[in-house]
Amino acid sequence: MIDYLVQTFTAPDAWAALAALIVMEVVLGIDNLIFISILTNKLPEHQRSSARRIGIAGALILRLLLLGTIAFIVQLTSPLFTVFDHGFSVRDLILIAGGLFLVWKATKEIHGHIEPEADDPSPTRRGKMPKGTGVGFAAVVTQILILDAVFSIDSILTAVGMTDYLPVMFIAVIVAVIVMLIAADPMAEFIRRHPTIVMLALGFLLLIGTTLIAEGFGAHLPKGYIYAAMAFSAFVEALNMMARKSRRPKSHAAPGSASEPPSSAS
Repeated sequence: MIDYLVQTFTAPDAWAALAALIVMEVVLGIDNLIFISILTNKLPEHQRSSARRIGIAGALILRLLLLGTIAFIVQLTSPLFTVFDHGFSVRDLILIAGGLFLVWKATKEIHGHIEPEADDPSPTRRGKMPKGTGVGFAAVVTQILILDAVFSIDSILTAVGMTDYLPVMFIAVIVAVIVMLIAADPMAEFIRRHPTIVMLALGFLLLIGTTLIAEGFGAHLPKGYIYAAMAFSAFVEALNMMARKSRRPKSHAAPGSASEPPSSAS
């Protein structure tokens, strides 16, 4: 075992694969993190961090277990049945089911933000998620774990396609999940404080869900185009946020106003 590790990490291509795989796993983890942030922000404030940690820990456990059964994961791409000359594997069925779930969940969340009275008769306060949806801690964690399973399979298959070194895969997955854990609370808080970002993130989830369905049906879409579109949308939204901030009226104390200290008597 020690000799295998030494041989692995003395190979130059192993370090190059590790760097590339860490970047790829972190990028793939953004999808999962957006979903976790939106779901946990619907919980009471004291439960949000716990739900995020449980969800991300679930992602780590699932990915490490899947890496431990790498031979089985590779076989998930073998066709089970054929429909209209297209063979469907276990991976395809999981991607289709996960994509449909993601599209349904994102659509439901968008409807809840556009028409909050359907869930809560009281007006939704600015910057707050709609309340009264009846979403419980266990339900949120369950939904997170379901999507963790989908994203984990996609992540592991990506790792298998990039390198043959199993220790490199383990390190890359662990590093990516640690990054997710560190970024979870700041991202969730940022999404909570900016309602337009919530809608943009839900739009991303719709895009990701549609992409998963397309991949399940054999339409392999280059992820670079998808993430480039998402990055451009995020850039445009950042410009909009800067423009809104610059248009906000700034309070200046007028000369002679009460805010100025009285002049000393001569």
